[in-house]
Amino acid sequence: MSEALFYADSESPIVLLSAKKHFDQLSTPELKSYAHYLSKASLEGSKAVLRSVSPESEPIYDLIMGIHKSLGEPKSNEEYFDAITTLSKQEVLQYLEYASQFLGNMGNYKSFGDRKFIPRLASDKFESLVKGLNDTKLDQLFQLVADAIYNTSKGLLGYPEKGLESNYYPLRDDQDSKEEEVITKAEIDSVNKALTEAGIMPENTRVVKEKNGNFTVLVASANSDNIYKDLDLKTDTGLAIGFQFGDHAQEFKKIVENLEHALKYVSNETQDKLLRYYIESFKTGDMSAHKKSQIEWVKDLKPEVESNIGFIETYRDPSGVRGEWEGLVAMVNHERTAKFSKLVENARQFIAQLPWDAVYEKDKFTPPDFTSLEVLTFAGSGVPAGINIPNYDDVRLNYGFKNVSLGNVLSANPKNPKKEEVITFVEDQALFKRWRDDAFEVQVGLHELLGHGTGKLLQETEPGKFNFDRLDSRIKTWYEPNQTWGGLFGAIAGSYEECRAELVALYLILKNPKEVLPIFGITTETDQKEVCYIASLLMIRAGLLGLEFWDPNAKKWGQPHMQGRFAIMRQLHQAGVFEFVHSKPDFSDLKIVIDEAKLSDGTAVDALGDFLGQLHVFKCSGNRDAGVSYYVEKSDVGEEYAKYRDIVIKEKRPRKQLIQANTVLKDDGSIELIEYEESEAGMIQSYYDRNLR
Repeated sequence: MSEALFYADSESPIVLLSAKKHFDQLSTPELKSYAHYLSKASLEGSKAVLRSVSPESEPIYDLIMGIHKSLGEPKSNEEYFDAITTLSKQEVLQYLEYASQFLGNMGNYKSFGDRKFIPRLASDKFESLVKGLNDTKLDQLFQLVADAIYNTSKGLLGYPEKGLESNYYPLRDDQDSKEEEVITKAEIDSVNKALTEAGIMPENTRVVKEKNGNFTVLVASANSDNIYKDLDLKTDTGLAIGFQFGDHAQEFKKIVENLEHALKYVSNETQDKLLRYYIESFKTGDMSAHKKSQIEWVKDLKPEVESNIGFIETYRDPSGVRGEWEGLVAMVNHERTAKFSKLVENARQFIAQLPWDAVYEKDKFTPPDFTSLEVLTFAGSGVPAGINIPNYDDVRLNYGFKNVSLGNVLSANPKNPKKEEVITFVEDQALFKRWRDDAFEVQVGLHELLGHGTGKLLQETEPGKFNFDRLDSRIKTWYEPNQTWGGLFGAIAGSYEECRAELVALYLILKNPKEVLPIFGITTETDQKEVCYIASLLMIRAGLLGLEFWDPNAKKWGQPHMQGRFAIMRQLHQAGVFEFVHSKPDFSDLKIVIDEAKLSDGTAVDALGDFLGQLHVFKCSGNRDAGVSYYVEKSDVGEEYAKYRDIVIKEKRPRKQLIQANTVLKDDGSIELIEYEESEAGMIQSYYDRNLR
């Protein structure tokens, strides 16, 4: 595989995720203090993200911070150019681009795609940069990670036995990567099964295979006490499973400390309970306390400062059960929230239009809290545009969930773009740019509310008791006691669910635009027709671009959303909704041409509905074998689409990097919000000011 495929992005748009206006509008100083300490708690977990990615990610982070300090904390790219005299301006920029992208992804693998990236700066030039600082510790740190920085042999995140990277399954310091010491997929599955049967949630764990063949489960916690010490846990083959608490202990002590400060500024009893459960979970490592926190979180309706913290999404664990640390802190955007509130009010009528029988839907749809937020802090490997949580199925069923649209992420664009934006594979540039933000906002809203928010998991809740009519002849399979959606469908669950949610959104946009789109202020027939067209084009183009994240050698998708979008694109293409048009053999003039009549005559809606209905029923009925087989077939690339991958990669544009603000406690007790220059140096300074050292 070409090394060029792994180079860090060049000329990536860097955007300030501005939150100052909404932070300054918080109604009391107490709310600002509450937001400040929640933000600090969230950010303190960042090193847990680094440690779940790759062994070298944490020392690379320390190296970048050390270089910044040694240079005197340059505030701009120009100050970096002046400070580094051992390299040319272009070489300094190559270092800055790598450092900025590393920080934006919280590791040396892309958060969107899971592919490793390396500096464009040559290794010897990187070394000369470090040596020029005359700092022995930094020199030693570089020597420690130099090979790992540039080594692309483990180019994707995935199962270690397949030669891929995952530090959810780390080696001990005295181990190496000999075949007998690398944990296998079968061994991971056996540990996961044992934990599930013991009622232990794995989201905050990592797993080590010891030299004697036994396993140690590392549990994230401030305390080192083993709360499972009385358990005699073994795999099906009789290998022992032990526990080591205190993974990330130093950071988790700081998380707990900041949450204890935040407790002083809660607005109600629900927030008090929420934070106390967080503290219990992060102190002890007990995930059941975190589940209780999410019950309280769902009850805390429309707070001025919203937050959700913990090991939330499980996309990056190849087995699909271990979570990545995330911490969201944000303020409400009341204007946007009004739109989403109207969507919630109409949710029942839209659910009735979805292509499945009532048995596969909740007995009663409880409208969630749906809020548009302006992000102050999002700690993790990347910032999404929308969130639907919690991910605990029983909490969602019994207590509900929240939908969150992140407004300043949706609208984030650089103030001074480095070059004029060209939308690849699209003919009508002006129309696309005019409607893409509006179409995306509608897609995100429907995706989060009615995509992730619909469906009933048919389950044997305890031996002999079912949450559905056991005599219903349509239902041949279901979830057994203690089985969960993620645990049963495994690594493919994340992508499968994202595809299902995307289908719900586009299906409803095209099926009933006259009822859906006015909620978002799109009222005229012409505008509605154009938004339907651009929403479809957005999805189709995203599916085409998804080919970048498909590895033809490993036959593996590296990004769950893009696998789902590709599958939708393929479904629409097979139905004749659009064509790929080109005249050159290298596809350099490739364009997506939609037959607009098929967006309104039922062709597109029927194709989407058939795909969606099948996915939904397989999920709800726990029919793993049929569901996985069906989805894998639908997202199979094959030669018909693989031929476009080279031009997709050649024409790819770098993703936006988002610089977040920091809050600072002043001597007088007030909280100040600091924003940064839209540059690579601004990104580095924003992380340096977090003091995660």
